[in-house]
Amino acid sequence: MRYSVCASFLWFGLVSFTALGQSGSSKSKAADKKTTPVVETAPSAVGITVPSWLPPETPVQPAAPQLNDVVNTKLDVRFDWAKQYLLGTAVLTLRPHFYPQSTLVLDAKGFDIKAVQLVGEKGDKLLAYKYDKSQLFITLDHAYTRDQPYQVRVNYVAKPNELPQGGSAAITSDKGLYFINPLGLEPNKPRQIWTQGETQSNSCWFPTIDHPNQRMTQEISLTVDNQYKTLSNGLLVASRKNADGSRTDTWRQSLAAAPYLTMLAVGDFAVVSDTWRGKAVDYYVEPQYKNTAKAVFGHTPEMLDFYSKRLGIDFPWEKYAQIAVRDYVSGAMENTTATVHGNTIQATTRELIDNQYEGSESTIAHELFHHWFGDLVTCESWSNLPLNESFANYSQYLWAEYKYGADQAGLVQQHDLAAYLEEANDKREPLIRYHYANREDMFD
Repeated sequence: MRYSVCASFLWFGLVSFTALGQSGSSKSKAADKKTTPVVETAPSAVGITVPSWLPPETPVQPAAPQLNDVVNTKLDVRFDWAKQYLLGTAVLTLRPHFYPQSTLVLDAKGFDIKAVQLVGEKGDKLLAYKYDKSQLFITLDHAYTRDQPYQVRVNYVAKPNELPQGGSAAITSDKGLYFINPLGLEPNKPRQIWTQGETQSNSCWFPTIDHPNQRMTQEISLTVDNQYKTLSNGLLVASRKNADGSRTDTWRQSLAAAPYLTMLAVGDFAVVSDTWRGKAVDYYVEPQYKNTAKAVFGHTPEMLDFYSKRLGIDFPWEKYAQIAVRDYVSGAMENTTATVHGNTIQATTRELIDNQYEGSESTIAHELFHHWFGDLVTCESWSNLPLNESFANYSQYLWAEYKYGADQAGLVQQHDLAAYLEEANDKREPLIRYHYANREDMFD
């Protein structure tokens, strides 16, 4: 994830420095003897920096308890553009994390639940459940042990626009699923559907255990109008035209990742193809930007090679795609194998003349590097989120140094240090902390 203001960890990994304590007074003792008493006034609360050693006022936020683990998620979804609904069927493969479990709690925000079933070899069985519009509490048919995987099917309708509005400075909306120009009434704006899962918004469009300490493989089938392109995690393993003129694309990811990294996108995109060591590297842009897509994203294969060698671990995922979407709610997002950017990353030939490294290219480097730090290695809880972002910020410095030399790297370093020190004027907290009001405060 990258957004415009993230100063607290911009400097992490680039440089360390020692905070200077306040110096003692240099006045002589004689100077303290005055005939007129000095009246001390209480300092104004405005602009006071709260020292990090004071007891935190925010609640402790431990890692989420692990009772059941999501092993695999299989989704079959279609869309109602007019109502802005997602009509879905989810088949989740799970197993108890350690102790036997006879119940399952899934995050599922604002759904209409149609049915919940246990999937079995001898037939499916309806399961009893309770639902509070935020979580789905399912009673299993018996207690399962950790070596007994089981499957649950949930038929549902997701209604993201009917959820309470939320968001943060880093991610301005948290409804998970977004319909752009759904009725086609806005001229010069394409119709699109896309998702934003971080931090815990993917449970607005599919049921899951929406915490970063879960890891799952996945398969997503999307039924769309035949005119549209689709994108999701992993590889496109099937594409079938239907009798009603629609098309069903199936995307499968075989390497496990946290639920917040799942994505989908639908729209009229031009796909510009590249490769790296036999893996597909694709750029999804609006058709009018097709001819400049490689000018924007074209360093990606070289970045893949550089980071693979620098880290000693080859890029592990099945493919790497990047897509530019309209009305995006953040800067960019490192969904496994399918990074989402805002539409402003696209550029005309004339606009490319003014491109600078710390614009689109550094963002591309940042999101790609997350595929090692953030995706392959994922924080256990949101308290550790700054580690994801700090390593990704450091990657911007590494690429600048490799590609453009020490001066460009020094400029990145200077800008990041300035942002860090500016925020330190009114905020001084540990980067890794287990007390916060909202998990997205950890993007600071």
